[in-house]
Amino acid sequence: MLAQEAAFELGLDRVLLVPSGEAPHKRIDPEPGPHLRLEMTRLAVAGDELLEVSDLEISRDGPSYSFRTLELLRDERPDDELTFLLGADVAAHLERWRDPRRVVELARLGIAARPGTELDEVEAALERLGASARADSIRMPEIGVSSTEIRRRIAAGRPVRYLVGEAVAKLIADRGLYREAVPA
Repeated sequence: MLAQEAAFELGLDRVLLVPSGEAPHKRIDPEPGPHLRLEMTRLAVAGDELLEVSDLEISRDGPSYSFRTLELLRDERPDDELTFLLGADVAAHLERWRDPRRVVELARLGIAARPGTELDEVEAALERLGASARADSIRMPEIGVSSTEIRRRIAAGRPVRYLVGEAVAKLIADRGLYREAVPA
């Protein structure tokens, strides 16, 4: 949904989805592995000409740092203006990332408001990074669903139809993904 809203509001020609390879700070438990996450991403956007999926992070070794991914994308697509999409909950802590100034040097930021995140926190973080002029807000429809909530529902045996696409739900069921309890 963020990809669609960002494309509309920011006038983006394409949105590239890059599933993380090895996340340096966030652990998903249970973790289906990067290749299954890539496959789910591809299934989720199949047939949508606006969205493209990249294996850029999955195909390389080591932690997936956003600044490095953006450097590689800049090398691959030197004529493209990059916009890095992220939720306000993440943007509020951008300063804690590896080389956050490089992130905002390489790409504009498209920041989606998220429930529970004060936009003042985001604005203050951007100001400290000198990135206020390189960020745009994206108004998102509020939907109280997260990837963590979807994993919890699956672990509890609850339905996820309409929360994920049909092809993704089938892959999750066929492979028995996320059946273990998700930590609170």
